[in-house]
Amino acid sequence: MKKDKIAIIGLGYVGLPLARLFATKYSVVGFDINTDRISELMSGVDSTLEVDKETLQSVLIDEDSDSNGLFCTNELNKIKDCNYYIITVPTPVDKNNRPILTPLIKASETVGAVLKEGDIVIYESTVYPGATEEDCVPVLEKESGLRFNEDFFAGYSPERINPGDKEHTVEKILKVTSGSTPEVGENVNDLYKSVITAGTHLAPTIKVAEASKVIENSQRDINIAFVNELAKIFNLLDINTHDVLEAAGTKWNFLRFKPGLVGGHCIGVDPYYLAQKAQENGYHPEIILAGRRLNDGMGDYVASEVVKCMIKKKIPVNGSKVLVLGIAFKENCPDVRNTKAVDLINALKDYGINIMIHDPWADEDEVMHEYGLESLKSIPNEKFDAVVLTVSHNKFKDLDLLSLKNENAIIYDVKNFLDNSLVDAHL
Repeated sequence: MKKDKIAIIGLGYVGLPLARLFATKYSVVGFDINTDRISELMSGVDSTLEVDKETLQSVLIDEDSDSNGLFCTNELNKIKDCNYYIITVPTPVDKNNRPILTPLIKASETVGAVLKEGDIVIYESTVYPGATEEDCVPVLEKESGLRFNEDFFAGYSPERINPGDKEHTVEKILKVTSGSTPEVGENVNDLYKSVITAGTHLAPTIKVAEASKVIENSQRDINIAFVNELAKIFNLLDINTHDVLEAAGTKWNFLRFKPGLVGGHCIGVDPYYLAQKAQENGYHPEIILAGRRLNDGMGDYVASEVVKCMIKKKIPVNGSKVLVLGIAFKENCPDVRNTKAVDLINALKDYGINIMIHDPWADEDEVMHEYGLESLKSIPNEKFDAVVLTVSHNKFKDLDLLSLKNENAIIYDVKNFLDNSLVDAHL
């Protein structure tokens, strides 16, 4: 029997940890169109910091090696002898919050060009229910000339990677699996079960698996929107929101969510995928979109609260200097995709405020490329009229905040992370 060989298409925050894990038991080829990404990975370096250098180097193999391990490439012919193709590319939204399937379609074209009889293509990218079979499979058929569920097969196993989380790594998160036929579902499930120590859950259909993923983050988004709305209400009532949540959290079934800026490539995006599919089928989702609207508006809200604090302390707003601590979308992680800290920064700029950004995690070049903003890894040697913490990086705990303040400056803490005795206001 031919030995299974796996191709991972897309080597970002999701694809690389998965490729590394499979490489401990299989021959894996990691494919990415970014030549710089391939070069850094084959040198044993992961700029996303999801896989440390020692772990990555332990699984890297040469192209011609017959042993288990990982070889990374951007050359299509190097993946043609694989029999499993796992697609882990981004699924973003456009400026109007409509799903962009272009990376998924392009990846499907790539795989379709090398697809053979008996191969199985598994999608991990978050999509709306039906996308795999309705949008991706026809591309595979067209490019390969093969027939779906006769010559080749498909599966869906939604990614559950939590960027920056070194405790809940990919093998420790239970994996939902599915296949285009019952038999293929078992094959896909067995494949993941062989490396996922937390276990697997075989869903009855691909659509069920797709739906299960998109509602995970939609549910979280709605819950965070609820506490963000509570924060707005309690601020008007002069009540500390975090004290309220701590008190309410003493009940065993209270859901412990915290207010904040809700961005990233999942929670800030996935609800729009489900909403799009619902609208195509004649239903306008009210709660899902209401939650998204509220969360999308939090950058403007925090900016207005910062300005109010400055005015109360008689700090001239126009021309003032504000230091924003953090531009990554979450703590202890360099990922800046769809970060809502940018909304806050742009809103502050609209008031005529001069912004400086400090984030020890975020890649300075990536921030400039994605947002046209200068972000500094090192703390600036200046004093500011306001300091606004947006991300609870552990490294911020050690900052000497007083040394960053002008005499009458304010400190605003979005995450309730800093020493309360130093903070003027928080969300």
